[in-house]
Amino acid sequence: MFTTKILGSESDDHAEVIKAVAMIEAIVQLQEPWNEQTLNDLLTQDSISLMVVSAIGSDETVGYCLYQVIFEQAEILRIATHPNNQRQGIASQIFANLNTVLMNDQVESLLLEVRADNMPAIALYEQQGFAVIHKRKGYYQQSYQPAVDALIMQHVYR
Repeated sequence: MFTTKILGSESDDHAEVIKAVAMIEAIVQLQEPWNEQTLNDLLTQDSISLMVVSAIGSDETVGYCLYQVIFEQAEILRIATHPNNQRQGIASQIFANLNTVLMNDQVESLLLEVRADNMPAIALYEQQGFAVIHKRKGYYQQSYQPAVDALIMQHVYR
């Protein structure tokens, strides 16, 4: 079982949660994972929030979603589940809670960007009601590898 919460800046475990999120970032992000400093810097902005999923009983952070809300539009900046905890419904739990928060805030649409070759993520996002609205050709580039397109996906609430 897992519990989901939005990290408050005054929470006692703020530093530990940020450290855990940075550790998951380092494992799952193929290019340029965000470190603790970057995450802390982002969270100083009023428009950016961090939703975290923890294992009940151990309080171990197993997933997160860093997102930004500007007026009636939101964007997922990062979303991930620790590899040891994937395929347990954590991402679906994040989306369910995030959708509730965003609808309560009268957000009209939610955007995200995904690598065009990340088929498991694309399937999850489509299952959550997202559709591709734009493609950035050759957006992801690594040395000695072919460039990969970025897909911009959107979930509309209204």
